[in-house]
Amino acid sequence: MKRVITFGELMLRLAPEGYLRFAQAEKFQATFGGGEANVAVSLANYGVDAAFVSKFPTHEIGQMAVNSLRKYGVDTSLIVRGGNRVGVYYVEKGASQRPSKVIYDRADSAIAQASAADFDWDHIFEGADWFHFTGITPALGDNVAEICLQALKAAKAHGLTVSCDLNYRKKLWTREKAGEVMGKLMQYVDVCIANEEDAADVFGIHAANTDINSGKVDHEGYKDVARQLKERFGFSHVAITLRGSISANDNDWAAMLYDGNDYYFSRQYRVHIVDRVGGGDSFGGGLIYAMLDGRDPQAVIEFAVAASCLKHSIEGDYNLMSVAEVESLAGGNASGRVQR
Repeated sequence: MKRVITFGELMLRLAPEGYLRFAQAEKFQATFGGGEANVAVSLANYGVDAAFVSKFPTHEIGQMAVNSLRKYGVDTSLIVRGGNRVGVYYVEKGASQRPSKVIYDRADSAIAQASAADFDWDHIFEGADWFHFTGITPALGDNVAEICLQALKAAKAHGLTVSCDLNYRKKLWTREKAGEVMGKLMQYVDVCIANEEDAADVFGIHAANTDINSGKVDHEGYKDVARQLKERFGFSHVAITLRGSISANDNDWAAMLYDGNDYYFSRQYRVHIVDRVGGGDSFGGGLIYAMLDGRDPQAVIEFAVAASCLKHSIEGDYNLMSVAEVESLAGGNASGRVQR
């Protein structure tokens, strides 16, 4: 069985019931979520040996975070314990033309206060095949960016394949800072994952004939984006998700994979959204699984997009789908009929 290591922050997610606004809420549902942890849960559900690396406090909320991963089969043995708090984020689900909204309360979380001495990367990468992180993690602070750099150097020394989801978050850092920091990390990355905005936000690479605010996403323009990313950083593969936003409830969903020679576009799904948070992470998890499984590029991108399409139907950050369920959708069974 292949082993994947992911590294990042897991936060407590607090959300009003249903489609209530923050100002209406009298109680919040508490779950957990975070980019790299979401990927680890996806992979564990697919039968992959997936471990999540982070730092959590020793108190009960820290243990809740650990337990939220452990119950889905994620290896939590490499998580460092210490620090004072688990980061929190609040999410208000949008509807129709009202967008979803996220408010962060993650300053001074345990992982944001971590030091390089907390992580023995040579030990962490023993027996591992793949390392995954996102652009959210180095955005937590210069200290965490340095930890990411050390992890990447160790991953390459151990011969791991490295993937990164650019995942630009404007509430965490500026475009200029993101471009500077991520540019230094990209030399260690093999597989780059981005959405329709990330390449422009982080590296100033824009897709022609695209206006994401109007829902217009020109697939041909992203061929040039992928080519420029590969030429600048030497990635082996570039995967870009393509979201056409019709409303907060309904999106068109597809993706493209570029292997340096050919471009592979998935089929497009019309998605009615239950919860879109974690959608990109479920794509990353599907992509990593399919690549580790040795599938051809078209099958890889179809599996990743189908996995992410299904995640949009699940409450919470985690994608709780099996390989068989994803393959059924990727194979054309999109009716949603009751299975008896």
